[in-house]
Amino acid sequence: MIHTENKLNDQELQRRSSMETMMELGINPYPAEEWHISHSSKELLENYNEETNPYPEVSIAGRLMSLRINGAASFVDIMDSSGKIQCYFKRDEICPGEDKTLYNTVFKKLLDIGDIIGVKGYVFITKMGETSIHVKEYKVLTKSLRPLPVVKEEKDGTIHDAFTDPEKRYRQRYVDLIVNPHVRETFIKRTKLVNSMRNFLSEKGYLEVETPILQPIYGGAAARPFKTHHNTLDMTLYLRIANELYLKKLIVGGFDGVFEFAKDFRNEGMDRFHNPEFTQMELYVAYKDYNWMMDMVEAMVERVAIDVNGTTELAYGEHMVSFKRPWKRYTMFEAIEHFTGINIEGMDEDKLRDTAKSLKVPVDNTMGYGKLIDEIFGEHCEAKLIQPTFITDYPIEMSPLAKKHRSKPGLVERFEAICIGKEICNAYSELNDPIDQRRRFEEQLELGKRGDEEAMILDEDFLRAIEHGMPPTSGLGMGIDRLTMMMTNATSIQDVIFFPQMRPERDTMLAEVTEGE
Repeated sequence: MIHTENKLNDQELQRRSSMETMMELGINPYPAEEWHISHSSKELLENYNEETNPYPEVSIAGRLMSLRINGAASFVDIMDSSGKIQCYFKRDEICPGEDKTLYNTVFKKLLDIGDIIGVKGYVFITKMGETSIHVKEYKVLTKSLRPLPVVKEEKDGTIHDAFTDPEKRYRQRYVDLIVNPHVRETFIKRTKLVNSMRNFLSEKGYLEVETPILQPIYGGAAARPFKTHHNTLDMTLYLRIANELYLKKLIVGGFDGVFEFAKDFRNEGMDRFHNPEFTQMELYVAYKDYNWMMDMVEAMVERVAIDVNGTTELAYGEHMVSFKRPWKRYTMFEAIEHFTGINIEGMDEDKLRDTAKSLKVPVDNTMGYGKLIDEIFGEHCEAKLIQPTFITDYPIEMSPLAKKHRSKPGLVERFEAICIGKEICNAYSELNDPIDQRRRFEEQLELGKRGDEEAMILDEDFLRAIEHGMPPTSGLGMGIDRLTMMMTNATSIQDVIFFPQMRPERDTMLAEVTEGE
């Protein structure tokens, strides 16, 4: 087994020595009692006024981000969840008696950048004009045993030695949040986004629900699942790839509108737009269709943009994106003809395959009619859709859970919203004909036999549910991670997930092997 102690560097050894010295002095480096916080650093910096709002008594806590020791008087920067504030320490005020240990030894020699302390005092303006806390009392709340990356910020805002390596940032998000506090804003906006969407739907009277994550039959999307085993029941279970079928069972049960913010899992490739664990919001509303849902999506996302950023006009990379209603709309066939100049409507599978090859779209014999169209669209259209755009009226083979189009044979009533070249939501007029639904599932089984690993499987319980009668329903799946990327100008999905999936670190794998021996 690999022992952590054998790998400590000089700074880590020194910090452990400082911790032990504190304990010898009778100072608990990890005290249990509460530290009262009266204000945040941001509140003090924004509202202090010597005459009208003097803050004569304040108590804050946070992490030491700089130490400027200067004899009997010193300055430190303390960072709390709202920002940083300078604090002034004067030896004879911290230690008014003969014993100066708390300043000369603990403060000057045993504290390190990264330690967490609480301070009490009053607010004042320094000779340099900086709002600060004149500390009358302080307490060590947590001793940090690992040094933070050294990140230096000049007065002009220049950053030196920034913690920017993406792999380190994603693996050690806790460090990323400390030394790159602007990263917090991304996740604050993510929470605002979810709350805005939740409030929008709740105000309409729809019920937020929870459905199973472990499922005996995975369904509701075309994707490969993660597989596990339940020992007591001695059965195979799957992490859900979608929660669609369970939510529609609730519509069968009599709810007019249900939604869920769901963690879903798909055993597929990873890139800057895909993570095997992701979040989506699914919504199902009875007695509505996909035309109604398009209008609803426009209204909801417009509101989210305003709630999160205060505007519908947002920068994303080199583009300015407008989420203001109304959005552009193309049918699937219109989009392909618009971007390729070829009208594929009415082509049979063989002609479609030849057309895909002529467009240099990678194809193989496992791909059916719908898959071929999907590949053509993905290769030649999707990336060119920068502004929010609805793509509507998909071939029936691409959408085994969508209702047949009311006036266009061979198509279904489905749309996707695409922005910055990526899908952010998918919606249908839901198929509620149980006979047709069974036939579609059986067609998916045939695709699976041909080698399509993402083909859906047949769910008898779902069929039994809709045989009891499901009212006309519109359903929506909205990708929370991707929408957050667009609302925060993030270029990778890993930037909007606190702890994205990563390959194991080499040292971790070595430790596991050693322990196994």
